[in-house]
Parts: sequence; C-alpha cells; structure tokens
Amino acid sequence: MTALDDLWFLASEASQQAEQVAHRLDSRHDDYLEFATTRHVSRSRFRTVAERIECQGLPFGAHTLAYRPDGRVLLVREPRIDQWVLPGGEVDDGETFLEGARRELHEEAGIDVDYEGLGVLGRVRFRCDGHETWGLLPVYEGRARSTDPEVNDPDGEITEARWFETIPEDTRDREVLVSWREETF
Repeated sequence: MTALDDLWFLASEASQQAEQVAHRLDSRHDDYLEFATTRHVSRSRFRTVAERIECQGLPFGAHTLAYRPDGRVLLVREPRIDQWVLPGGEVDDGETFLEGARRELHEEAGIDVDYEGLGVLGRVRFRCDGHETWGLLPVYEGRARSTDPEVNDPDGEITEARWFETIPEDTRDREVLVSWREETF
C-alpha cells in the first residue's frame, strides 16, 4: 500500500471513530453549545491528529470550562501558540473524557470544580493534500470550588492561569467562549 493510500485509510478510520464518539456524547448529554472549525495542516500534522482521532475520537483531548458564580472564566497561557486557552489535554488510557479533563485542569491550574456536564462540543475538521478527517473537542463545564490557580504542569506547556471577566482577544476559539458566556450568564 502506498503512503497516499495509507493516509486515506487512516483518515477514514479516524472519521468513523469520531462518529461513534459523537453519538455516545450526544446520547449522554443534553444542552450543550456546538461549534465547528476547519484547520488546514501539514501532512505530518494530519497524520498525528488522525492517529489520535482513530484512538479516541479526540485530536486535542478533553477540556474544562471552569467558571465562577460572577461569570469569570479560567484560562491558561500556552506560550507555544502565544494564546490563552481552556485548560485541558490528552486523555490517558483507562480514563474517561471527564477524568482526563479533571486531571488536566488540576495540573494546568490547580483548581477543583463541580462538573455540570458537557458545556461545549467542537467538531474539528482537518484537511491536507486532498485528505480530510474530523474529531471532537469535548469541553466540560464546571463551577469552581477553589479559585486560586496554581500551575503545576508536568509537560511545561502552560505558564500561567488566570480568571477573566472579559475573554481576551488572544484567546483560541474566543467566539465560542463569548457565546457560551452570553447563554450562561
């Protein structure tokens, strides 16, 4: 099989896994905000995300939208992309998506939340050289129990964690977070 055929097959398998995960999440959760985005990536990046999606349906793992009763939202700084992002990351083998989101939240911001369910579900489409696949980005929402963030990221990917009353301009998927806040508060 050629490399081209291999990439096509991987993309197809990844899309099937994403479809199964989407069905499971939809059957378990009711009222959540949905969004879709498309990313054009390099061939090597396409392979990486397709392999992740094939395993779990998730290209970027699971995340937490932590908030305080006053409407402030917790964001963490990821210097590699020079943006504020929601805390989250890869889900380890044997973890549920929620367990992975909780672990990542604790590592990246050192806080605890009372999870209320799925707050946002993203559908991320990837394209490269005529190939296409997609995966899901589950974002669980939760009210903060502790409010003093402390970064203890073993991967060293996060440098700061802060609460924001207004979502900063340099926030990844900013429009989605603004929409969520408008619907929630």
